[in-house]
Amino acid sequence: MDSLVFSNMLHRPARTLVSIIGIAIGVLLIVFTVGLANGTIREQASREANVGAEIFFRASGSIGMSGSEAFRLNENLPVEIVKVEGVRSAVAIGQNSVDAADNNSGKRLVDGVKFEEYAAISGLRIVQGRPFVDGKDEAIIDTAWQAQKKLKVGDTIPLYERQFTVVGTYEPAGGARLKIPLSTMQQQLGSEGKVSSVLVAVKPGYTADQVGQFLQDAFPDNQIILTRDLEELYMAAIPAMDVFLNVFIGVAAVISALVILLTMYTTVTERTRQIGIMKSLGMSSGEIGWTITQEALLISLCGIVLGIVLTVVLRFVLTQFVTLEVEISPVVVAITFVVGLIGGAVGGLYPAMRAARLDAVEALSYE
Repeated sequence: MDSLVFSNMLHRPARTLVSIIGIAIGVLLIVFTVGLANGTIREQASREANVGAEIFFRASGSIGMSGSEAFRLNENLPVEIVKVEGVRSAVAIGQNSVDAADNNSGKRLVDGVKFEEYAAISGLRIVQGRPFVDGKDEAIIDTAWQAQKKLKVGDTIPLYERQFTVVGTYEPAGGARLKIPLSTMQQQLGSEGKVSSVLVAVKPGYTADQVGQFLQDAFPDNQIILTRDLEELYMAAIPAMDVFLNVFIGVAAVISALVILLTMYTTVTERTRQIGIMKSLGMSSGEIGWTITQEALLISLCGIVLGIVLTVVLRFVLTQFVTLEVEISPVVVAITFVVGLIGGAVGGLYPAMRAARLDAVEALSYE
């Protein structure tokens, strides 16, 4: 039986290969799209959390972390925050989303910071060049983004409809990849004396939960976010993402099922006489139907494996040129296997039933 399944697949190798590739493309779209969406969000959340602070202190009613919020916190608020029990240090920052023609989303998040204060809390260090000068149109960028954009110290970047000079590169990556003087951002937005959030570092011996509660008690009208919860916050900020991904998976599964259906239907039509011979030799209808189903499942399995391999290769190639992350989740891979095999089984079901119902005498006389 197994040899018959393999021989059937090899009888039309080109058609079998095209079917496998068709399924592989569907799997690639599922795993890569889901992985790119999740990986990009998690990578951004991870960078936002990598700022040396355990707590984000923001104005009440702030939504998401897109940088579209108005600056509503007083710039001198950190002086009051450090008086709260368990707070080691507090640094005010501004975050703003600016137009960026070279970015896929058309927007880019920019941090406005006071360099010395921010470096002290985040551990930021200059790798090349120097820190920006307060009040000037200067910027520093992280080394990964520098490599992606092929920038060097002295180049310019368009921000706020004018050119900012790159005066330094820094490590480690944390927060926005591009940082400018806080005073420059405040002046641009007409928000002098205001900031969007405050980074709060916790003293040894205290937990983020404890200090977060102390801050909430002291400033009940403001929003307290633990940096460890940023990933969940980012995922929740895009409520339509799960719906989109589920629909995408469903469409890809239907396409895979149709590819199998077409392949196996033409296979049964071509082998009508062969099926008649197998029936005349004593093979039961159930055995014939199972043979067709096995072939459909095997083609699906080959397509799924090829699709996952292509995803891994594409992820490797992508990471050589851009900083985007593609997360290949075992859960998504497992779901893809199940969905793909179900699609193969459904696609092979009708051709298998049709083959099983063929009358042996009519099949033998089929031309």
